Amino acid sequence: MQPKQTVLRIANKEISLFFSSPIAYLFLAVFAGVTLFTFFWGEAFFARNIADVRPLFEWMPLLLIFLASTLTMRMWSEERRSGTLEYVLTQPVPLWHFVVGKFLGCVALLVIALVITLPLPITVAIIGDLDWGSVVAGYLATLLLGAAYLSMGLFVSSRSDNQIVSLICAVALCGVFYLLGSKIITDFFGTTASEWLRLMGTGSRFESITRGVIDLRDLYYYISLILVFLVLNTFSLERERWAATGNKQYHQGWRTLTGLLLINALGANFWLGQINQLRVDATQGNQYSISSATQHYLKQLQEPLLIRGYFSNKTHPLLAPLVPQIRDLIKEYEIESQGKVRVEFIDPVMNPELEQEANQKYAIQPVPFQVSDRYQASVVNSYFNVLVQYGNEYQVLGFRDLIEVKASNESDLDVKLRNPEHDLTRAIKKVLHSYQSGGNLFDTVKGDLVFNVYVSADDALPQQLQAFKRAVENEAKIQQEKSANRLKVNVIDPAADGGKVAEQIAQDYGFKPMATNLFSNERFYFYMTLAQGDQVVQIPLDDMSASSFERNFSSAVKRFASGFTKTVAMVTSGAQFNQLEEFLGAELNVVREDLTDGSVNGEADVLFLAAPNHLNEKQLFAVDQFLMQGGTVIAATSPYAASLSQRSLALQKQESGMKAWLAHHGIEIEEKLVMDKQNVPFPVPVTRNLGGFSMQEMRMLDYPYFIDVRGAGLQSENAITNSLPQVTMAWASPVVLNAEKQKDRKVTELLRSSDKSWLSGDMNIVPQITNDGVTPYIATGEQKPHLLGVITQGRFDSFFAGKESPLLKQESTAENADGNSTEKNDASTNTVGSVIQHSSDSARIILFSSNDFLSDPVISMASMANGGQYLNGLQLFANTLDWALEDEGLMSIRARSNFNRTLPAMEHGTQTFWEYLNYGLALLALLVVGFVQHRIKRAREQQYQQWLAS
Repeated sequence: MQPKQTVLRIANKEISLFFSSPIAYLFLAVFAGVTLFTFFWGEAFFARNIADVRPLFEWMPLLLIFLASTLTMRMWSEERRSGTLEYVLTQPVPLWHFVVGKFLGCVALLVIALVITLPLPITVAIIGDLDWGSVVAGYLATLLLGAAYLSMGLFVSSRSDNQIVSLICAVALCGVFYLLGSKIITDFFGTTASEWLRLMGTGSRFESITRGVIDLRDLYYYISLILVFLVLNTFSLERERWAATGNKQYHQGWRTLTGLLLINALGANFWLGQINQLRVDATQGNQYSISSATQHYLKQLQEPLLIRGYFSNKTHPLLAPLVPQIRDLIKEYEIESQGKVRVEFIDPVMNPELEQEANQKYAIQPVPFQVSDRYQASVVNSYFNVLVQYGNEYQVLGFRDLIEVKASNESDLDVKLRNPEHDLTRAIKKVLHSYQSGGNLFDTVKGDLVFNVYVSADDALPQQLQAFKRAVENEAKIQQEKSANRLKVNVIDPAADGGKVAEQIAQDYGFKPMATNLFSNERFYFYMTLAQGDQVVQIPLDDMSASSFERNFSSAVKRFASGFTKTVAMVTSGAQFNQLEEFLGAELNVVREDLTDGSVNGEADVLFLAAPNHLNEKQLFAVDQFLMQGGTVIAATSPYAASLSQRSLALQKQESGMKAWLAHHGIEIEEKLVMDKQNVPFPVPVTRNLGGFSMQEMRMLDYPYFIDVRGAGLQSENAITNSLPQVTMAWASPVVLNAEKQKDRKVTELLRSSDKSWLSGDMNIVPQITNDGVTPYIATGEQKPHLLGVITQGRFDSFFAGKESPLLKQESTAENADGNSTEKNDASTNTVGSVIQHSSDSARIILFSSNDFLSDPVISMASMANGGQYLNGLQLFANTLDWALEDEGLMSIRARSNFNRTLPAMEHGTQTFWEYLNYGLALLALLVVGFVQHRIKRAREQQYQQWLAS
């Protein structure tokens, strides 16, 4: 008989024996019951609010210890106790056939147990956006870990004739391997020793695979464990065959072969531990792999870049497991850079000179952490920093920059690396661009640039502009020399050649003659543009000084350069946007702008209006002309603004001053509020009386004003939203587009509410709670999706077309002491006014119809509802800026966060339905297994009867 047939017959025999008693169904029922209980109760799946099945695998290493030990305790012990082991030992069949057969029989039962849990990930995939890559990796890890424990249990069972002794010893042996890499043991050692222990621990390897990364090192570890204990099992049975006076050389050969196998398996694990590129990232979007965006920045390196990790040997227990993860990632940078990145890892305590350099040169200081063990609590000064240095430019990342904490309750903290690739690549980008900006500006620009100065003859210019013209011409010559003649300079008089140029620039750019005041008959031209191909940037006049021109010219060149820190001009009223500014400030230069001078900072690449309030004509003119210059205007505005504090919540109308301007461009925001059954809960503190003690807890209430935009509500074909799982829009209003005015523009609808949303004019937004503890929100009117975010791009006609510049109005009128208007006609004024009549096709308006969705209070409330830091709204806006700046390098990385995939809001009844449905499906799966086994048993009995009859 072939070995394969022998092994399969033994495996089938063990499976049949297993299902011949209620033990099989008890095993499967306990496995399914404990798994579902830990998923829904122990790990609080719905309160955790993340669309993944990692809670399914959280307790699997411990659960498998007991289940595998229970399953294998009788495999050899019963053979020895009943006397059938002697029959096995005397068979003319190699003993490894029996060992492998019993092992495969046990693995088959484990596979059946895992199949019973499959309805759980299917359910989560129906509810939310599930990453199936990490699910497949989790099941693979469970199968490998279970197989390793089964091999250990079989080995222990072969050494005893008592099932209880086998059970206890198997639990102890499996427990030792699990504890090796756990915090219980590693907390007693430093970082280096802890890493070696984690290489030997079954639990730590298991966690590595369940992340979604299938690593050759982890696969080999489990396979080597399985082979080692199967060989030990075979060796222990083989020794039973040996007689005292047997062939000593044969016995020694067995011992030598077994010992070499053990040594090689152990040594190979340590050797493979140094190799980190042989792996497959199974997660959606390859969360744990170097992205193409990172590779793009690494290719720009011309000098060696240093990434140095400062990690203390003794650190906080929650941070210690993160050290090997970030070290592996940093090593990936070294590999991908092909020698351009130098990586160092040091413990500053062990290197006093480097510690002094870190303290003094890079301002890296240790952080005091309180740590405790079974015997004492102490404070440890620990380093957890990463230095990124390129030339003389550097960035330092601390643990607060790298980690994210999610709290289920006060004592249950989940600490993980937030998005380490994004943080590291962002730091590399900053030092790279800072280093580049210190050199020749034109070295960062590919291709030639054309600088056109459309200026009238000297006799038509005011005196101050004549001097400014000389300054521009001189500075242009200097810049032309710096560019090695890659900058072409053209000084053009629009009035020449019968005014054909004037007609052309009026048609192409909307440039009209300028004036110094309303009552002057003098008209002249003074416009400056920098162009490359179809991209044209207008350079503002500002204060008409040589220094201001040099600054504005450099800002214009940077718009054509690869990689400089872009500038966002941010206009805010009374709302707080500190978290947004901090989030954007890590990658962009955010400057506050009030527009009171009627213009936008010449260095601004994008203009952002955050909850604008009563913009006057002069401020609106600044917005309008920035758009006419081909710029991008982003506005978060609506007719309503919320006033939120710890004790009150109110909604009031807010006049932005932009209503007529938006309507002119074909955009209207209705004075209604969008309410949606698909919403994010509103956290409300509730005080409960427990035995005379007052206890405050947060209750999550259904709140249709917090619109949960996800799925079909997010534009899947635009880079701004296609990587976002969800966005919360607070107190938003519907956007209506004028199809006639938008017909020649490209319109992209970014955000929409669900088809279960409706409109309300009620400004009472305080959650109403009934005696049953629910909010009685009832949909009224038509239910349909409503537009909440939109991009419109193309040619816009100025709101001030055909009107005089508001800047000239301000200069030409003043008030005397009696409050009467007086006229001014000072030809020497420095104010030069004109109205650009229309924009180029590159102009864009991006509108989000909510004043508050990016404000600090709303982000804090969304974080409370999510159980961790809420970043989706901030990521949406950061993606919007990257898209507007045509800098999508980090956009693809930003969304790769641990806590992005949130569950949609569900009522308690819906949550209960899904939970009990899984209990029912598990029971149904058990019944199906029992039915199949019954049919197999009946078929086998009929076959036996046929044999007897024949």
